[in-house]
Amino acid sequence: MIAIVIAAFLFQPFRAWIQARLDRFFYRDRLDYRRTLIEFGRTLTNEVRFDPMLGSVMDRISQTLLVDRLAIFMENAVEPGQMRIARSMGVRLPESLDLSFLEPARPEFAHGALFFESPRAARGVSDSVRLTLEQLDLNYFVPCRIREHTVAVLGLGKTVDGDFLSSDDVELVETIAGYVAVALDNAQLYSSLEQKALEIARLKDFSENIVESLNVGVLSVDLEGIVESWNTRMEQLFGVARQESVGRQLSSLLPEELAREIAARGDQEQITGIYKQRLQHQGKSLTLNVSITPLVSKSNERIGRLLLFDDVTQRERLEEQMSQTEKLTSLGLLAAGVAHEVNTPLAVISNYIQMLARQMPEGDPRQAIIDKIVKQTFRASEIVNNLLNFSRTGAAAAADIDVNRVVEETLSLVAHPLKTSHIQVVKQLGKPLPAVRGSANKLQQVFLNLFLNARDAMPSGGMLEVRTAAHNGSVEIEVADTGAGIAREHIHRIFDPFFTTKASGRGTGLGLSVSYGIIKEHAGKIDVRSTPGKGTSFHVEFPAVRKAVHV
Repeated sequence: MIAIVIAAFLFQPFRAWIQARLDRFFYRDRLDYRRTLIEFGRTLTNEVRFDPMLGSVMDRISQTLLVDRLAIFMENAVEPGQMRIARSMGVRLPESLDLSFLEPARPEFAHGALFFESPRAARGVSDSVRLTLEQLDLNYFVPCRIREHTVAVLGLGKTVDGDFLSSDDVELVETIAGYVAVALDNAQLYSSLEQKALEIARLKDFSENIVESLNVGVLSVDLEGIVESWNTRMEQLFGVARQESVGRQLSSLLPEELAREIAARGDQEQITGIYKQRLQHQGKSLTLNVSITPLVSKSNERIGRLLLFDDVTQRERLEEQMSQTEKLTSLGLLAAGVAHEVNTPLAVISNYIQMLARQMPEGDPRQAIIDKIVKQTFRASEIVNNLLNFSRTGAAAAADIDVNRVVEETLSLVAHPLKTSHIQVVKQLGKPLPAVRGSANKLQQVFLNLFLNARDAMPSGGMLEVRTAAHNGSVEIEVADTGAGIAREHIHRIFDPFFTTKASGRGTGLGLSVSYGIIKEHAGKIDVRSTPGKGTSFHVEFPAVRKAVHV
């Protein structure tokens, strides 16, 4: 039994080997033909890229048929209906090509190959075509057809020995041309798909770049509330990285109150929104506008939700500041009206008291009282006029300004709040001072902000020092207080809009920012020095007006 099994195993390979040898001896040509087709099939199926596939086809044909002049002609994409040389081997490319003889509707192509025994002596063609055939020096033009459509033409010359191809060789080339047509069509389809894939990838990257560049948080969730996308702005708002958020439940990533509001709108089919949702998240206050819209597929089937998060915290502060500005404007108009009304009785009091003073005899003890009334009446009138000047709006024409006078007028406006806060004012005004070019009203606003900030820095009282001097063509003003001072980490931010260290409701953070803008508008400089617990000193400097030199 062992001998029989061994014989059975040995007999089959032995018989196949004998059969292969006999087939090779009796059917050698047919086997070579079949082997060539198999190798061509392998060559064409191993490569789908256009140019490498053409190179492999030409190398295989050249080695099989011993042909050293080859060319493949294809339709010109720039000029539809015209042919062009897509690939060549051993062919001298002519300067001017007339390939009109390769018209796919040519009758010879319907029956097989187009043959020119001598390109130089070709008949029935134009002179330009004859010149092209002579320069190409190709004898056979075999159409590569698929589904009755010619996708290319394969051109061949004589063999390396100078012989024409045999009928079997031509038949083999015509069969190979069908394979080449299929391969070329597949390569073109692959190239088209590759270009579309690249375009889709480019559009995908472009769309992602747009989403990433938005200053709005964008996320999408499926119907179960699982996060599918999470852009960079969402990372900044909620401090959760994209790789940590995708695939997780949305409610586990957002603050509880916000997640609850979003969940309450989960079943709505229309676009909904959450307006000014205030949050405390990771130690910072946020105000968000959230837009929630259903996410639908191309078939209009709902597949999830798209959420947009707009951080309006800064915008809300600006709105509050605009509202506060409107209130201050209205208050200024009201103060102006009150000042006008107060001026009338003050004028009457002043006139009558002066008339009364003239009627009193000299040496009357009541004269001193009347003088005090007159003086205080003028002082009240001056304060009202300063209030009127400060309440005026609109751009004022630039003029030469006496800084000492502006300082005095501003101090008169804040005399009462400084007195009630137990703040002693020390003035050291240098005289005479050169004039400064600009707007007295705007400079008064600068000094008013500095004086009021000093008062707020000394809630238990203290001393406010105001000094003016002229130095090196500039007018210098120093405002120093003995208040609480400014912390070292805050001192570089005091001129930023909306930055304030005062308690809520005590300041908007715009006073020093506006003052800084006014000083820069007047080509000036401002510097601050502060020691926490000891006080703060602001040093302001403006260029003095230069006097004209008369020759």
